[in-house]
Amino acid sequence: MSEERTDKLHIRLNLGDTVIPMRIFPEEEETYRRAAALIKSTVTHYTSRAQGKKGPIDILYMALVDIALKYEFETERNDTSHLTDMITGLTAEIEEAMAREA
Repeated sequence: MSEERTDKLHIRLNLGDTVIPMRIFPEEEETYRRAAALIKSTVTHYTSRAQGKKGPIDILYMALVDIALKYEFETERNDTSHLTDMITGLTAEIEEAMAREA
């Protein structure tokens, strides 16, 4: 039976004019704060580009798409499944070569 951790911190993330209270594990605080900073800077970027042209919801969606795209590109870049297939093939070739030598 696993015990649930109870050492969570109460933090408040400031995202522009919105404050979001969170309960997180202490070792995750820096990551949450960096994520909040990324959101804030991305929204600020799109706010400055679309000032007077887009409403706040549109700007939030633009920032959301920007962050989601970065996440997807990073996920694709870190996909190693093709390497696993290559290593499996190379291992089979090495084992074949070693069997022929024996």
